Amino acid sequence: MAGTGTSGRPSAAQRRVLAPLALAQFICSFAGSNMNVMINDISEDLDTTVQGVQVAITIFLLVMAALMIPGGKLTDRYGRKRCFLAGLVIYGIGALLSAAAPGLGVLILGNSILEGVGTALLIPPVYILTTLLFTDMSSRARAFGTIMALGGIGAAAGPLIGGLITSWISWRAAFVFQALVIALIIVLSRHLEDPLPADPTRPFDTVGAVLSAAGLVLLVMGILAADDNVRLMIVLLVIGALTLLWFFRHVRAREAAGKEPLLSTSLFRDRTSNLGLVTQNVQWLLLMGSSFTVAAYLQVVRSYDAIETGVVFTAATLGLLATSLAAERLAKRWPQRTLITTGFVVTIAGIVVLIAMVNSFPSAWAFAPGLLLLGLGLGVMLTPSVNVVQSSFPEEQQGEISGLSRSVSNLGSSLGTAVAGTILVAGLTSSAYAAAMIALAAVGLVGLAAAVLLPGTPSTRA
Repeated sequence: MAGTGTSGRPSAAQRRVLAPLALAQFICSFAGSNMNVMINDISEDLDTTVQGVQVAITIFLLVMAALMIPGGKLTDRYGRKRCFLAGLVIYGIGALLSAAAPGLGVLILGNSILEGVGTALLIPPVYILTTLLFTDMSSRARAFGTIMALGGIGAAAGPLIGGLITSWISWRAAFVFQALVIALIIVLSRHLEDPLPADPTRPFDTVGAVLSAAGLVLLVMGILAADDNVRLMIVLLVIGALTLLWFFRHVRAREAAGKEPLLSTSLFRDRTSNLGLVTQNVQWLLLMGSSFTVAAYLQVVRSYDAIETGVVFTAATLGLLATSLAAERLAKRWPQRTLITTGFVVTIAGIVVLIAMVNSFPSAWAFAPGLLLLGLGLGVMLTPSVNVVQSSFPEEQQGEISGLSRSVSNLGSSLGTAVAGTILVAGLTSSAYAAAMIALAAVGLVGLAAAVLLPGTPSTRA
């Protein structure tokens, strides 16, 4: 295992490893948000609706959430590097298929399914390898800061990059761009070394994987059905909840029988980790929910094109970049609870500004202050939230907790797009926009409460 250099600085070997891992998080986050500025272009080209594009985005995020826990477990059985590379290949095939999609169905297969499956395989190794290779809190904070910075930039800059590509070439070229980045990551991954040997005899809980995935899919699909079929929404939500209850009963039964379950109940016995998972879920819910809401409102209601919409999001990108890259310095100076709490306060303030400014000023620049605050707030807390959770468990549980952590985060992303998008699409007016953002702010208060309840962990200052 590569060690850190002098003064806790990453060694050259660690920097070579960090490059493909950070780029992988960037492209997966980019994929979750860049389609937001293509809503009009895709719906016109593929003869679909805004809701059709919303469904494609949500299914992509949902597939990631549903398969992230199984993906994390597979890393123990087949090895972290092998799963990482397999995920990259599947993702790349999905991106190329999406670029050539003749209709919404093929786009959903390529983008939502294949890219979602690929992401679920490649993202858990990113966090497992980072935790294993960066052993002290300071260097780990720096590494996670780099990864989360690129992840946050991918999500926040996705609209800008996607808007530029769509306006200059075509929305299809944005998927070609993803495939090219995937190819670069595969080349850079030649330096990757798995610090733990794979265990082919490790059992895999197939029944648990099916139940957990089905439960999450049913819950989110129930939310998507809320705008046009309340009865179907209730049925899906109830069946989803019962399926997840069945999953947890299955997990307990396997543990009682001495068999390894998909997800150990011991992961939920750590109060700090549980609260950290709540903050992760809410952070990504706020980021993806607000991104979809603002982008859809600007394009459908105000008739902005892809590049104009992307430029508006530059403020959020700059905010995320500034605070994410300062993660190491912030971690040395302030406790993680303080950073996460501050992040939620600033983020909620940004949402309030976005609500207040939309009806007060017709200019697109009226969105900049709120988006800047949103980016600053999210950038402050993304890294410490991940660090809180990952650092709560020993090496042998990193596969499980990494899968759970990424699943919870991606579930937040899909819920954000589903909840805010459903409210917005139902009206597509300034009132619906305000209602969607108010709903996001209310959920943000839940995240703030979880952050306040975190124990007063010390800063990483030696």
